[in-house]
Parts: sequence; C-alpha cells; structure tokens
Amino acid sequence: MNIVRQAGLAVAALLVAGAAFAQVPQYGPNVTLEQARKAIAAAEAEAKKIGIPMAIAVVDTAGQLVAFARLDNTQTASTQIAQDKAATGAMYRRSTRMVQDMVGKGGDNLRYLTFPRMIPAEGGMPFMMDGKVVGGLGVSGGTAEQDGQVAKAGLDAMK
Repeated sequence: MNIVRQAGLAVAALLVAGAAFAQVPQYGPNVTLEQARKAIAAAEAEAKKIGIPMAIAVVDTAGQLVAFARLDNTQTASTQIAQDKAATGAMYRRSTRMVQDMVGKGGDNLRYLTFPRMIPAEGGMPFMMDGKVVGGLGVSGGTAEQDGQVAKAGLDAMK
C-alpha cells in the first residue's frame, strides 16, 4: 500500500473515532436535590397511575444517591436495583435499555455483565441538563417496559 493511501486511511480512521467520541455526552454539574425531587415526584405519580409499586432513585455523576423514594409494598430487591440502574445511566452515560439490547446480542457484549453497577434491564437513564450528564435516574418494581415508562416520566418532568 502506498504512503498516500495509508495516510488517507489513517485520517479517515481518526475522523470516525473523533465523531464517535463527540457523540458521547460529557459530564456537567451534578443534579441538585431540588431537580432530583422533582423527577422523583413525576416518576412516583406515573407509578401510581399505572398501579405498580416501585423504587425510584436519582444519583449524581459518580453514582452516589441524591434522592430516593420507595412506594409502599415495593419488592425489597428494587431498592438496590433502582440505585444501580440510576448509576448505570450516570456513570456509563447510557440507558440501561441500551445495555439490555447489547447484552441480548451476545458475543463480546456479554462483557457488560462484568462491569460494576451495570444493569442490563430497562428503567435506568442518564439525567441530562443542557446536553450534559448531571446524574442518573433508575426505577425498579415492574416489568422492564413499566420501569422504562416510569423513568421516562421522571426525566420528562425536567424538560
């Protein structure tokens, strides 16, 4: 391969890598307690509307708990699962639904199951403000789809 073609391929590879990096949202300032409470209130209202007792967690960018609510009669395991779903959204800057879909494809994607606090089940999302990740919101207690619906309601309240 001649040097001009090699250089062209190298530049193309850098452009593709740069574009992929640019698509990853950057971190912003941490979610505030007031923002977290507002998101939890909206998620809690949605959980009550669909009649499913759920745990709802908001964490900062490092996955540390900012606010939490657990409706009466929520399964006890959901307390930790909601926090870990929120941490997945914040720390890995992607939804747990995306992780669920990747793990479902198998192969090399199964490595995600070994990452700390990585939950491959819908219901966890990055908490975004002004295009930056400021934390994560996680919900557990229903089906994956119900958890996702309630998490979305919480985040939609912040728009």
